[in-house]
Formats: sequence, structure tokens, C-alpha cells
Amino acid sequence: MRLKSALWVAAYLRRRHVEGTSAVVRRRGAEEAGAIFVRICRLDGTSELFGPAPQSALEPGAGDRMFTACLVSQPAPDAEIDTYLAREVKFDSDLWILEVEDPAGRNFLNVIR
Repeated sequence: MRLKSALWVAAYLRRRHVEGTSAVVRRRGAEEAGAIFVRICRLDGTSELFGPAPQSALEPGAGDRMFTACLVSQPAPDAEIDTYLAREVKFDSDLWILEVEDPAGRNFLNVIR
């Protein structure tokens, strides 16, 4: 059984705060199973963006949620990230967008490369 999106988001935000970084929900999605996108703002005009990994990339027992880089070149200019997220919201209005300020670019996600 998969952890509800709202619970995963709450745990992730708490983890970020424990690590001393600012993290907020920029867009609230579906409580049960909304897709989650995590933007890591480096505070220099660039960001990294991570979204749900394709189901075909997941291995059994790999973890509750896996993420992948949304753009080939990361970090990317903030305007490019904004454009990407706007397209995603048009496609799926139930998604979550989390925004983290971390100049070091730490994401604390299970990332598939």
C-alpha cells in the first residue's frame, strides 16, 4: 500500500526543517495520490526539479516514492523550471509542488538517474 501524498509531503517538509532548510508547499494537490514535484532553489537564479519516476523504472522493494530529474540539464534557470511546472499543472491539476531553498542543492529524495 502506498503512502498518501499529503502524509509523504508532511514528512518531507519536516525532514527539510530538521536539516535547517526552508521548505514550503507551493501548490497543494490531491490528498490521496497526487503526483509530487520537488523544486530545489539554489538562490542564484537556478533550480533543480524532481518529479515522479516512471513506473517502468521502479524496482520491487525500491521504496515508497522514487523521483527522477525532470530536465536534462540541472540546475536550470528558474524561468525554465516555471515553464515546465506550468505545463505539468495544465496536464494534471492534482499535483503537488514543493519548493525548497538549499544553495547546496541537497534533495533528500530517492532519485533514479
